[in-house]
Amino acid sequence: MGTRTEDETGTGTGTGAETERDETAVEATEADDVTEAESVAESEADSEAEAGKAVPGAGENPSGVGQGAAAVVSAALGLVSLTGSWLGTVAAARETLVGQLEVAADAGVATQVKEMYGDAWNTSAVWSGLFALTALIVGAAVLARPAFGTPARAAQAPWIKSVAWAGVVLGVVGLLLAVLKYTGVLLGLPATG
Repeated sequence: MGTRTEDETGTGTGTGAETERDETAVEATEADDVTEAESVAESEADSEAEAGKAVPGAGENPSGVGQGAAAVVSAALGLVSLTGSWLGTVAAARETLVGQLEVAADAGVATQVKEMYGDAWNTSAVWSGLFALTALIVGAAVLARPAFGTPARAAQAPWIKSVAWAGVVLGVVGLLLAVLKYTGVLLGLPATG
């Protein structure tokens, strides 16, 4: 315990210049270690930021899952409005049955056609129009969503915009066809006379 090493006593064989050089080298090595630790920390932070950009939903970037789902729903509803739905088919069949029950056996042909087929045709047109209107509203809401969000979340994936526009266009076409079908301009009931 009472003994001292050469470094502590300063009575080493080296000169003062050599000791000073050694201390400078030790300080430079320590500075290099600190710089290396800082660069490792910076590279870790950069890699975490890159990982946050690469993984949807991580960090501040929105994933857009809800908007994408709504855009797909809009396009699907627009397609259903053009092709017909199970609900519209069932409602039209029900209207046909009601027409058959309400028509008297001695009713004229024009009355029978209107009650049994015309009302069913109009019911089918109404349901197609409702699906088309819903597709139009959902698609427009998806397209308008970035305008009402925070500026950081305003970016919207191009595919979401494309699918939402498809839903809007299908909704407009479906709504137009439903109106034409309901009014009798498109495939109206045959004239009975």
